[in-house]
Amino acid sequence: MEGEEGLSEPLVLRGEENVAVRIKLEREARSWSTNAVSDRLNEAGYEINPSAVWRIENHKRRVNLDEAIGFAELFGISLENLVGPPRLAAHARAMELVEDIRLRYREMRLANRAATDARDALDAYLAEHPDLREEADVLVSNLLAEDLMASMQESGPLHQAPPTQPEADDPDAGSDR
Repeated sequence: MEGEEGLSEPLVLRGEENVAVRIKLEREARSWSTNAVSDRLNEAGYEINPSAVWRIENHKRRVNLDEAIGFAELFGISLENLVGPPRLAAHARAMELVEDIRLRYREMRLANRAATDARDALDAYLAEHPDLREEADVLVSNLLAEDLMASMQESGPLHQAPPTQPEADDPDAGSDR
């Protein structure tokens, strides 16, 4: 196809293929033979022969979960890293950052769900006490606005100009002494 001459290997997003490529990359990076990998895995309690390692690397055999755990331990990487796209996964820091995004996104979804549940609980309570609704809604709005302002102050403005007025805690502020 046109324009593909400059492309290297395509991005692989399938775990089985990623594991096979990654095992071979990790083994070769250490200059280990398939025999050496097999010996180390066997010593760690993961029974596998050199032929199986070669077949896995060459997409002739699938990796079972116990073996995947063994390979990850042998190479000192996480399972997520082992099954990740090989070119990206070879850079541990990139995989850490990707994983951090995934975890933060999960935390955000859980926090959003908890906030929705809290709002639903308040709405249910206020349905039983409609005389409190206006005051409760104003209070919630004010508290959320305060939290938003506090978080904006914590992160700071993008371009902070130097203060033009003396600080309020300065005893000489505003005096002509």
